Amino acid sequence: MKDLTHLDAQGHPRMVDVGDKAASSRAATAACRISMDPELIASFENGDLQTKKGSVVQTATVAGIMAAKQTSSLIPMCHPLPLEHCSIEIKLHDASSLHIQCTCKVSGKTGVEMEALTGASVAALTVYDMCKAVDPNMIISELHVIKKTGGKSDINIC
Repeated sequence: MKDLTHLDAQGHPRMVDVGDKAASSRAATAACRISMDPELIASFENGDLQTKKGSVVQTATVAGIMAAKQTSSLIPMCHPLPLEHCSIEIKLHDASSLHIQCTCKVSGKTGVEMEALTGASVAALTVYDMCKAVDPNMIISELHVIKKTGGKSDINIC
């Protein structure tokens, strides 16, 4: 098993030192799914749902982008990154769920997987918040990185 990079030799938490690494183009895409009552999904028109709180998809998109930009404030060992791109895509997956995907890009010394994961998860949490009055039993699941490029290794799960 590889060593955990966020622990020093004594087992104490630390931020990884990326000072000597060369900057490179890096990108990551993460996705998750939010399952809900099929009647709620059926009320989405043209891929969106208007509620008393506003447009579900548009609000969740903005929330996901804002969250990705704040990842280092939320996850203690994440480096603050000047994201060059962040996009959220929310689509109907099937008769009872939405697929949420976040892609982040940066030129830097560390990857953007955590930013993509944060963006996708907060977008899903925003959908939950806006729709919970109709379906409090929604389930957010399958949060994972589906693609990563740049750095030491690439990942492509799709």
